[in-house]
Amino acid sequence: MLIKPGELLAQIDSPADLKKIPKEKLVQICDELRNFIVDNVSVYGGHFGASLGVVELTVALHYVLNTPEDQLVWDVGHQAYGHKILTGRRDQFHTNRFFGGISGFPKRKESEYDAFGVGHSSTSISAALGMAVASKYKGSGIQNVAVIGDGSMTGGMAFEAMNHAGVSDSNILIILNDNCMAIDPNVGALKDYLTDITTSHTYNKVKDEVWKLLGKFSKFGSSAQEVISKVEGAIKSAVLHQSNLFESLNLRYFGPVDGHDVHHLVEVLNDLKDIPGPKILHCVTVKGKGYEPAEKGNQTTWHAPGTFDKVSGEIFKKTPSKPQAPKYQDVFGHTLVELAEQDERIMGITPAMPSGSSLNIMMEAMPDRAFDVGIAEQHAVTFSAGLATQGLKPFCNIYSTFMQRAYDQVVHDVCLQNLPVVLCLDRAGFAGADGPTHHGAYDIAYFRCVPNLVVAAPMNEQELRNMMYSSLSHEGPYSIRYPRGKGVMPEWRTPFENIPLGQGRIVKEGEEVAILTIGHIGNYAVEACEKLGGEGLNPAHYDMRFVKPLDEDLLHEVFGKFKKVITVEDGCLMGGFGSAVLEWMMDHGYQAQVKRLGIPDEIIEHGEQIELQRVCGFDPEGIANAVRSLSEVEKVS
Repeated sequence: MLIKPGELLAQIDSPADLKKIPKEKLVQICDELRNFIVDNVSVYGGHFGASLGVVELTVALHYVLNTPEDQLVWDVGHQAYGHKILTGRRDQFHTNRFFGGISGFPKRKESEYDAFGVGHSSTSISAALGMAVASKYKGSGIQNVAVIGDGSMTGGMAFEAMNHAGVSDSNILIILNDNCMAIDPNVGALKDYLTDITTSHTYNKVKDEVWKLLGKFSKFGSSAQEVISKVEGAIKSAVLHQSNLFESLNLRYFGPVDGHDVHHLVEVLNDLKDIPGPKILHCVTVKGKGYEPAEKGNQTTWHAPGTFDKVSGEIFKKTPSKPQAPKYQDVFGHTLVELAEQDERIMGITPAMPSGSSLNIMMEAMPDRAFDVGIAEQHAVTFSAGLATQGLKPFCNIYSTFMQRAYDQVVHDVCLQNLPVVLCLDRAGFAGADGPTHHGAYDIAYFRCVPNLVVAAPMNEQELRNMMYSSLSHEGPYSIRYPRGKGVMPEWRTPFENIPLGQGRIVKEGEEVAILTIGHIGNYAVEACEKLGGEGLNPAHYDMRFVKPLDEDLLHEVFGKFKKVITVEDGCLMGGFGSAVLEWMMDHGYQAQVKRLGIPDEIIEHGEQIELQRVCGFDPEGIANAVRSLSEVEKVS
């Protein structure tokens, strides 16, 4: 079903069309754009609150800037739906995040208006600064704008970029979209600092007066602007009783301004175009603005609510007819509390994903033992290492794709010192509709090469609980990877049992072909074996549970008995689990025909997990086909 846009929005296929709209009708454009987002997301799902919060800012930016020549970089991309709709993708917007449709994030190969591909947070200032330096070097004189949320501003990379921008003398405008939210409420000292600025009535009154003076005196030349700037700086320090954080980094600070006043935003952005050098505009917005349930309700829920009734605000949830298996993240969250009640050494850490990782369960039950450190993956790992040096047992939960950001800390601060940090990698494998920026494709490969680090993956909820339990007695770093979504065991609260380090298990005895799996994807092999049994084929199935250390006794059994082996993983084939098995086979002098199933050496786009697994050939039917293929070879020979 194609959602019909409003009267004015229907006329806009590019920012050039937007510029033809009289300024007095911009409020109507904003209303129509907001309604179009609500209409589409309520039916098709997707990210929601963030894009509603920047509707006016999006319209103002494309009204003032000369995009795509001017470079507009969005941070993360949750807030870029309005941008996509205004830049030629309105009629394709209903395909957003669906297999074969447009991406949920800005993507360079999708549109010339997407100046930089994003998915991980805190990258926009660095990218826009690179563009600004290039623009200065080439003398092109284009505008370079980064739009970054206050949640993303907590990431260390944003501070590194601002530190550089302040001495770059480049024409970059940083727009701080301040709504006190990332996915969960923001945490930390920066949040408190921004709150102080936005709630200082005296500062804002004086700031408005200074801004008016700057406009009046601008016609007299730069000397008058310099005087005003110095007076303004003195007033800021006097009113706030501290130096402005951004101006201390040599960034001209403007604001805070109402991020929902589109007319004022247009005026401010036009003024800022004529002010050279690095600068920051502080916009105060409301996440979910204009849709009351999102604006005033649980904003974490309305970050990506799924489908819902746009009139009542009721979020549609399927009522299962029988008990359902839980999400792996919830098994982690509840199990961690259960273990922490028995072991006072346990601490929980996550970088800004308490609800996504379910660490919020421990944060509520044991607030002094669970920490959301903000969007700061590197800090999360080294903070965990510091806890471990003092005899504590930190469980550091980071999505697989975001663990890539903390790789150096895992190597240097955890593994080289052999510290007992438990690294829990949520969303391992395909992340689904969020696409390649969020797929957890590489962790097996990049972790198994690091000394001292255990690499484990549970096939079900019981194994996840037991691996968490077993990690407590391990004296070094221990990683556990598990996927996004549900497991397979409705009755998952089983008693804890120790899993000996590097010990796999036989799931099914068989003949001719052996299937070796790692992690949840092993359940697909179970399905495949059941189907193949009806065809007269009887492959064996081994759940290896560990990529490092590998179960050598089990591998001796496999290669001593089978000449045809299939490995299955929901990770990259290059350097992954299958590679580890092949290396072991060669090192021990075995010869066998080995077929590896997993993620190939290419970028896999967005879609439902099963759709992407099918494309890569390791869904249940793909595994069955691999067995059939090897069995046919046997019959022919």
